[in-house]
Amino acid sequence: MARILLVDDEPSILSVLTTVLQAENYEVVSASEGKQAIDLILKEEFDLVISDIRMTPVDGLEILKVLHSECPQTSVIMLTAYGSVETAIEALKLGAFDYVTKPFKVDELLITVQRALEYRNAITENANLKQKLQTRYEFSNIVAESAAMKNVCDMIRRVAPTDTTILIYGPSGTGKELIAKAIHAHSQRAEKDFLPVNCAALPEPLLESEMFGHVKGAFTGAASDKAGLFEAAHGGTIFLDEIGSMPLPIQGKLLRVLQEREIRRVGSNKTISVNARVLAATNTPLENLIAEGKFREDLFYRLSVIPIEIPPLKERPEDILPLVYHVIQKETVSGQEFPAINPDVCTLLENYNWPGNVRELENAIKHAITFARDNRITTDVLPPKILALQSASPTLSTRQQDSIDATRGKSLKSFLREQEKAYLNKVLQSTGGDKERAAKSLKISLATLYRKLPESD
Repeated sequence: MARILLVDDEPSILSVLTTVLQAENYEVVSASEGKQAIDLILKEEFDLVISDIRMTPVDGLEILKVLHSECPQTSVIMLTAYGSVETAIEALKLGAFDYVTKPFKVDELLITVQRALEYRNAITENANLKQKLQTRYEFSNIVAESAAMKNVCDMIRRVAPTDTTILIYGPSGTGKELIAKAIHAHSQRAEKDFLPVNCAALPEPLLESEMFGHVKGAFTGAASDKAGLFEAAHGGTIFLDEIGSMPLPIQGKLLRVLQEREIRRVGSNKTISVNARVLAATNTPLENLIAEGKFREDLFYRLSVIPIEIPPLKERPEDILPLVYHVIQKETVSGQEFPAINPDVCTLLENYNWPGNVRELENAIKHAITFARDNRITTDVLPPKILALQSASPTLSTRQQDSIDATRGKSLKSFLREQEKAYLNKVLQSTGGDKERAAKSLKISLATLYRKLPESD
């Protein structure tokens, strides 16, 4: 819930604004004069401040200066009378997000509030991203045991230092945005912003405004000029997710951006030069959309200068268990004991086909950790969908049948030795290589485990 501070020396204005904003489920704090507001700003955190400009002895511009100095990520909307628009423009120059003239229309005010909060969230996310990008999205965060994912990492290393446009293919849940962030993090633009936009999540008019910006009066609710993401990403990277869902009219405008490196805000005839690297992603082959007349062929060739394809998880089973341990490691609090995984859990996870890919696996492991008992992950704490595989498969899996076929004709001693070797490796894998914990899980002494290890190598 967003926290909003209201500042006005007119009790009636404070009362009306408090009622309106609380009805929209915002948390509202009010101050009847400037000094009280500054004291609150220095002690508490607010997402948005709505302040009257003309107050005595401390006016709205003084409050704005304190916010700019102490809380630069807090959005500010100024309230002003019709005769004080010049002062409101001065407030914009000092960093206010927008201004609203009195008497105001409730609908227009709420639209401005929503946009101010969205802007604040974007600024906060980008600040956090700059701090975490180098560590959170290093290659160490991309699990690549399979040849296919090792090839993806190699592609990232090659293309990241360039400014080439990249098109990332992959089914939903395979981590396309993770790959895009890794490319940005290892590029010469890493110190600048990485701004993602989901082309399928916004209707056409709003998507156009978000990408290219708009001028005041361009449409209902456009109370002031607004920069789009291409301008905001100047010097950095813009990531267009689900590019196949982009409406055809906007595709034409995007093509112009890629060709001319300039944009035109909605409602404006003026062109603005932009310098943002474009990364795009799709879970639908764009060639199919071209054949259906839903995607421009010329834009496709502009976007797919270098394609990177992420295969579904079911096609790279070597990555399944490493991903499981990677997720557990991320979810394990510092100082907390790493949970053990029963060998039959590993077998079940490896045999599941993961239609939701890495995202489904991550959610499954979080579910298992939440319900695990005695810091041990067993089959009964896995999601029901995965457990259904166990009950629906009474016959042997292909992998198990191949194992039995391979042991035919061998002596009992040889067969038992191989089975013991496989089981020891599973248990060691489930404890992350911790031999002491493995011995405890096997209910044998550490010395016995060490004696058996040479046989299992």
